[in-house]
Parts: sequence; C-alpha cells; structure tokens
Amino acid sequence: MDRFCDRLRKCRQDAGLAQEDIARDLGIRYSTYGRYERGGSEPDISVAAKIADYFDVSLDYLAGRSDRAR
Repeated sequence: MDRFCDRLRKCRQDAGLAQEDIARDLGIRYSTYGRYERGGSEPDISVAAKIADYFDVSLDYLAGRSDRAR
C-alpha cells in the first residue's frame, strides 16, 4: 500500500506542477507542503480534502486505501 506522501508526490508529478505552485494555490506554506511529500507530517482532514479536490482524486486514494483515484 502506498503512503500518503507517495500518492501526493505522484499526483503532483502527473500534473506537471512544482511544490511551490500547489502550496500557493492551496494557501499553505511551501515548507509545509514539502513535509507532506517527504512524509515528515500529514495534513489535517480539511487540508487533505482540499488537496484531494485540487487533484480531483478521492481521500481514500491519497490515503492509500484505494487504487482508484475517483
């Protein structure tokens, strides 16, 4: 099962975006987003939901509970 950080990184890379762009779009600090991708921390549920919406994937996909993005 993939970890949240692995799924998050894959979504960003598939979208061809930089961490800085996503952090700005989500209204969070770049360093915070970087920690999410490195596995140093995980977002609270409201931020995780914003991330899922941003990438148009389900929370279950980001959490590694499902291989279906939608």
